[in-house]
Amino acid sequence: MRHMTGHEWDALIERLNENERIAHQFFELQASVLSIHNFRDFFDRLLKGIEERFKVPYVWVSLITSGRVTRLVKTFIASEDFLRHLNFIDREAFLQITDGSHKPRLANSDLEIYRNLLPFGQNMPFRSLAMVPISFDGKPAGSLNFADTSPERYQPGIDTDFLEQLGMIVSICLSNVAAHEELNTLAFKDPLTGLLNRRAMETALKREFGRARRYLSPMSLIFIDLDHFKKINDTYGHDYGDDLLKFVATSMSEMARESDIIARFAGDEFVLILPGTSIIEAEKFIKRVKEYFNDNSLNFRGNRILAQFTYGISSAGDDGVNDPIALIKKADERLYVAKESRPEGRYHRKKSGA
Repeated sequence: MRHMTGHEWDALIERLNENERIAHQFFELQASVLSIHNFRDFFDRLLKGIEERFKVPYVWVSLITSGRVTRLVKTFIASEDFLRHLNFIDREAFLQITDGSHKPRLANSDLEIYRNLLPFGQNMPFRSLAMVPISFDGKPAGSLNFADTSPERYQPGIDTDFLEQLGMIVSICLSNVAAHEELNTLAFKDPLTGLLNRRAMETALKREFGRARRYLSPMSLIFIDLDHFKKINDTYGHDYGDDLLKFVATSMSEMARESDIIARFAGDEFVLILPGTSIIEAEKFIKRVKEYFNDNSLNFRGNRILAQFTYGISSAGDDGVNDPIALIKKADERLYVAKESRPEGRYHRKKSGA
């Protein structure tokens, strides 16, 4: 058996000391995030902790678009600046990158396949990357990502035990944070329809409007008011009116994309926020919704009545729209004009408070 040289002993001791230092830093990071119960503080402390402790130039989180965690994150985190550290990726695209594996992936070549992980609009001149899958309820939820300008930093073959451990801790934390945030969701959901309420809608609108302005991308808003809703309530009772509201909410949710946001604004009024959608595309979408309701009525105790509505559409690019409030007001004004021009004559609309 060959004896190790003094140089080899020194190198071994240096590696052990380095591993001990990294282990201590991982322990500190884990301890700092385990007690956090809201998404914003969790992601903020996690990403800043990694940047500061391990001197990683690029750290961000990718979340699968259709996941429950993503829906909660989009509801509770409105800061556009903060969302630059998050990326939302299609499930199929994500699974194509990971090949279904839960193990960390390291790469310093053929990096183009990882571009879908990058936050929207971000240009990261990295030459090596570590992708750490994270899960929620036992299913893939996304990944924690590290990138460096050095091709050696995350070259394949290096030990990933610490990264795998971190992925497990982040997954556990996500479950804890989601549980607390879902309790808070009760304050953000309309109890009848299950849609976002006005408060949550305003939070989401602020985020999406800021994103559209920052990246010069289209965004539209549709303001909807059900026709003859008071008459329906008076004729058939409030139970029917409630069922009609739930029918409209469920149908629109099924027709919308994952990225679209639907809220019950007030009473029989709804707001649809459509990121990445021009006003022409929004018009086509809402016409499809109208056609659906023309072909599908609600059956309530033997009565079948169509869900009819009037709408107004505004766009982030409209003249005079400089903030989210102006966007709502513009759509509300166009809704009012549409109501006024109906064949049955002048329509005295209640104040929406927009």
